[in-house]
Amino acid sequence: MKFPNSGLYHYCKNLGYYVNKRLQELDLSSMGMYMPPETHPDIKDKRHAIVEKSWHRLWKPFLFGCRVWHAPFQSGRMLPNKVLYKHIRTVLTIHDLNVLHEGGSPEEQMRNIGHVQRLIDQSDAVVCISAFTKSDVERHCDVGGRPLHVISNGMNELAVPSLPREAYRPSRPFLFGIGYVNAKKNYAVLVQLLAQVPDLEIVVAGRLDDPDYVSRMKAEIVQLGLEDRFHLLGPVSEEAKSWYFQHCRAFVHPSLAEGFGLPVLEAMSVGKPVFISDRTSLPEIGGEAAFYFNTFEPEAMKTVLEDGLRRFGEEGRSALVINRAREFSWEQSAEDYIKIYKALL
Repeated sequence: MKFPNSGLYHYCKNLGYYVNKRLQELDLSSMGMYMPPETHPDIKDKRHAIVEKSWHRLWKPFLFGCRVWHAPFQSGRMLPNKVLYKHIRTVLTIHDLNVLHEGGSPEEQMRNIGHVQRLIDQSDAVVCISAFTKSDVERHCDVGGRPLHVISNGMNELAVPSLPREAYRPSRPFLFGIGYVNAKKNYAVLVQLLAQVPDLEIVVAGRLDDPDYVSRMKAEIVQLGLEDRFHLLGPVSEEAKSWYFQHCRAFVHPSLAEGFGLPVLEAMSVGKPVFISDRTSLPEIGGEAAFYFNTFEPEAMKTVLEDGLRRFGEEGRSALVINRAREFSWEQSAEDYIKIYKALL
């Protein structure tokens, strides 16, 4: 939760809010949310916040009354010491094993999977956020007979759309993408796509995560003379993000590896056509409501885009897209997690 412009941030924030909302309805004890100081102001009910202190590395007094600990991400350090806190049952959520799909070295893959395996070994139950992630875990890890669940993320509620005066406002119809700008997200393929469609702009928001990758993208944008039509904005506010979703012609997400894909749901929640890759978990999220890039050749992507935009208009698919997004509910996700917590108790 140190990085508010990330899907993991919204996962933690929404899950904490909706679990506590449901626990209150059931008249059960609350779930404390252990978080860094930077995110504390963004939590609606401060009673649930346990703010991290430097001395917690030596002593965590709040753990002595804890019965179930939920570690929300497979790359973290968020499991209590089993020697000191034998009374605590632990739930681990695994979002992805994307290292298997990003073209990393065998050594990097083994190191990453080894870390995940050590966390699984310390857990009493494991949750995956998509069926695709579960299949990866089953193939590459040993859950040792522990319960292995799939609980999808819910749809993230967008903020009220508002674009600051100083923010970039497209002058043409535009395609919108959001996420960390790096090789995994694969935004560079959109540069050649834009060169094929002269009547559109592309706007990509999100942290410029890989300087070398971003530099190569910018060089190609200049080489093709697309500076006035391809815009890398960097991080934007939740209100501005909502504005771009509301006003874009379509959402584009050519990612090579996702554990889920929250921005896809955000785009569908406002009835926009979504054009996404057919890799990893994305077809599981988009279903029949999305259009898919099964290759990243510019001409093929142009065909998918133009045919999809035409079909979206002719077939009136906006309702289909919105209904697909509504199938993913944080209320249901919270209910499913609470069942796991209660089972461990």
